[in-house]
Amino acid sequence: MSKRPAEPTSPSSGGLKNRSRETPETQPPEMGDFEDNFEDEFESDDEVIEAGADGEDPGEDEGKAVEEMQLDQQVYMPSRRQLAKDEILEPDPSAYHMLHSMNVNWPCLSFDILQDGLGDERRGYPATVYLVTGTQAARPKDNEITVMKLSGLQKMRQTKTEEDEDSDSDDEAEDDPILESRSLPLPTTTNRIRVSPHSSHAASLAETGDVHIWDLSTHLASFDTPGTTITPAANKSTTLRMHKHVEGYAIDWSPHLRESMGKIVTGDNDGKIFVSTRKEDGTWATGKDPLRGHTGSIEELQWSPTERHVFASASSDGTVKIYDARANTKKHQLSVSVSSSDVNVASWCSAVPHLLSTGADDGVWGVWDLRTFPNTLKGEHVSATASFTFHQQPITSIEFHSTEDSIVAVGSADSTVTLWDLSVELDDEESRDTGGVEDVPPQLLFVHYCKDVKEVHWQKQAPGTVVATGADGFSVFKTISV
Repeated sequence: MSKRPAEPTSPSSGGLKNRSRETPETQPPEMGDFEDNFEDEFESDDEVIEAGADGEDPGEDEGKAVEEMQLDQQVYMPSRRQLAKDEILEPDPSAYHMLHSMNVNWPCLSFDILQDGLGDERRGYPATVYLVTGTQAARPKDNEITVMKLSGLQKMRQTKTEEDEDSDSDDEAEDDPILESRSLPLPTTTNRIRVSPHSSHAASLAETGDVHIWDLSTHLASFDTPGTTITPAANKSTTLRMHKHVEGYAIDWSPHLRESMGKIVTGDNDGKIFVSTRKEDGTWATGKDPLRGHTGSIEELQWSPTERHVFASASSDGTVKIYDARANTKKHQLSVSVSSSDVNVASWCSAVPHLLSTGADDGVWGVWDLRTFPNTLKGEHVSATASFTFHQQPITSIEFHSTEDSIVAVGSADSTVTLWDLSVELDDEESRDTGGVEDVPPQLLFVHYCKDVKEVHWQKQAPGTVVATGADGFSVFKTISV
């Protein structure tokens, strides 16, 4: 599976397995360029149609123009056809409540959304999002962990009236989104980063195999508390080296309140899994012996939302395994073959704890009922509750909505983020209208283009808001569908 995005000067991404990358000579762009190409672009002026001086019917000229312009009325699916050199893909502004894109210095393989104190169930505008991410720079010394505050994210403006145009100069500065950032030096690529659900700590997995624990409380405070000083000590991490320089991509924090001090599970490309716990004095303790069972690399780890000591692992060996961290055998309790290819990603549903979604290298993603997994102990075959083959490239990210158990966000190497509603069932009459696309499942709600998308997350405090990272930076959007 290819997880690494293209470098700023490279047209395509390097593979995960070969670990090679080119070094561009050009300098990276400035941080913080928002691209809001659609906010002020659409004008709606009243038209006055008059007959020509010679009395010619103006409808004739209009008909000629229509004949000259060949309009493509077919639904365009980025995953089905590449754009031609003379084609430009533009989003339909009427399909979004909010849409913003953001350039960063270097591509980011992974990010997470930081919980803030602005309240839950936020639906108003302008919106604010706090993120933490790690870079993939061309030179190791240019890498960093970046904490960002994105504010002033306005609602999509569909049309502009003459009154709006007259006041543009007065409101222009007020309408612009704002990006603020804080950097923590880290001279290596970050493969995966996750934020604790209990504090302002983040854990990152570096390509060196090291696990870094970051306290981001000072950096977050600096955004909203004038005079906050970020000392050099605040930029330092606690480093765990139990993986002994073996690269990995899988990490997760325990969501359980009894583990509020901090508990993480990490996995590497040698198939080893470690559980580490933060002690009261702030130091970390890691089990001496790893948990084993997989014959391939560990691609994803997910703690159970209800069972304190239970977690699931997904691997390039095509299986999902369920572990109990208390087991003395250090072996899995259950194992299910979910794909004939690498299982790249997984998401454990917090709203319905017996549901687990997975995404594989062959482009197939599915939802599994964990209550059926014990049937494998009796030699029975376990099938997915729902399975979709819409994507034709590897699945790179998947995440259940935090409160809507039927809603799933999926990222794919075909450069799309798709939103799905598993509860949708269309009758025969509705299903006949396919918009010219015959292989679109009725559960598919939305398709968003994000070049070489690597990771997708829901903003839990702002229902329906999605953040994605890809080769061209970040997308922050909310659709009319969710």
